[in-house]
Amino acid sequence: MSNWMQDLFHVEKPIIAMCHLQPLPGDPYYDADGGMEKVMAAAKADLLALQEGGVDALCSPNEFSLPYLTKGGACHDCGHGKGVGELKPLITVPYGVNCLWDPIASIDLAVAVDGKFIREIISGVYASDFGLWNTNVGKTVRHKMAVGAKDLKLLFNIVPEAARYLADRDIKDIARSTEFNNRPDALCVSGLTAGSETDTQILGQVKLLSNVLLSFVIPDVM
Repeated sequence: MSNWMQDLFHVEKPIIAMCHLQPLPGDPYYDADGGMEKVMAAAKADLLALQEGGVDALCSPNEFSLPYLTKGGACHDCGHGKGVGELKPLITVPYGVNCLWDPIASIDLAVAVDGKFIREIISGVYASDFGLWNTNVGKTVRHKMAVGAKDLKLLFNIVPEAARYLADRDIKDIARSTEFNNRPDALCVSGLTAGSETDTQILGQVKLLSNVLLSFVIPDVM
């Protein structure tokens, strides 16, 4: 089996940095006075600093589109696409995207901007600060194939921020069944909120049990 991470990132254990976007048009905390120019100035500064620091890859989520939607909104999704599109000429490393909290919108954005991976909650049902989060992994994976994104990598976050799995299952069972049923390209473990430290005990349990090519954390640092 080919190690897709080695092929894509050219290292065995890539450092994937987050290039967050500030609130976008349609978001409650969007700065209408500063407009997209302010959003892009901050994103470009972060992007250049991260690449200069030697990261192996980037992921661009709409991290500040709080409170999150469980289904993407047309206005901020368009702003997200514009943002990544403007960053694209400056990007020199592999990159992915994440439209919080909508895996199908994430796939669509990745296709539009030639992203190589998405990170999202793709399977399971969660109670969260933003309401009930019910995924449809079968629909999501079929959508990926329908839009011609066969090679797009899906990174399954199985410990999402600000949410708890509804069923009475421990992380070991979730990791095992997610891998068996869904064949994720990788598993991700998050902290409680963006910028929070990941629980190393949980991470260790997932890493020990997983047989995917590489189980890893994408840290969110705001």
